[in-house]
Amino acid sequence: MPSVGHHAILCDNLVKIYKVADLEVVALQGLDLVVEPGELIAVVGASGSGKSTLQNILGGVDTPTAGRVEVAGFDLTSLDEHRRTHYRRRIVGFVWQQTARNLLPYLTAAENVELPMTLDGVGRAERARRTEELLALVGLADRSGHRPDALSGGEQQRVAVATALANGPSVLLADEPTGELDTHSSNELFETLRVVNRETCVTIVVLTHDPLVSEQVQRTILIRDGRSAAETLRRLATGPEGEEQLVAEELAVLDRTGRLQLPPDYVAALSLERRVRLGLEHDHISIWPQERREGDGDR
Repeated sequence: MPSVGHHAILCDNLVKIYKVADLEVVALQGLDLVVEPGELIAVVGASGSGKSTLQNILGGVDTPTAGRVEVAGFDLTSLDEHRRTHYRRRIVGFVWQQTARNLLPYLTAAENVELPMTLDGVGRAERARRTEELLALVGLADRSGHRPDALSGGEQQRVAVATALANGPSVLLADEPTGELDTHSSNELFETLRVVNRETCVTIVVLTHDPLVSEQVQRTILIRDGRSAAETLRRLATGPEGEEQLVAEELAVLDRTGRLQLPPDYVAALSLERRVRLGLEHDHISIWPQERREGDGDR
């Protein structure tokens, strides 16, 4: 696999096993993920898919059982506690689903954005300059003196984005950032994320259970059963009459051992189970149900 110097995030055969009483729970089983610098992507997974475990590992909160994970040049499997603290403060920023978790209620929007810089020892003049710049970037320069309870949910999340960017992280992790927002506010927040991504080149990873988020980003990675299962790529294409149209293409992900996960609706449509027949053509592979023959039994 290429050096992490070429990537913002590299997960290589990532495994995470939790021990619960006498049981072992495999949360990630050989997950691969590559995110390029400056990408805005979504990682989508249902409850139990391994999405939250991946987020905790990328955030420097948890460590994998096996495999390799590197973010912005940091090998997260070998950080000591001092470097791990530096990583969480300076390299990765967080926006959480719960607005109350992102902002201190007794501070104004500007004071919330300033706080990470204050804790990092940034001088007063530089704090003020950068706070003004960040609030303008998220479209809330005129709300700088308002406390969270005077802001709408969407405005609070946009202030949270500015706060997460205060110390200039390389990667921004957004955990279900629209989970408590209506459709209009959700669209506004994603437009803010696109502006931030374009203007600052920060790499943004949105982690969510909502597959509709794929309509808001150029690339979506679907996680299923602890592995990357599929990617949806969105791009502009020219239509039959010369008009521009947005095209979405879903691709299955093939891991290093040749495994791939077929979409559940494909499996159900063809009643695929246990074993399937494969056919190698000159430019593709055919998959179809195993035909039962007399005497096959349950072999």
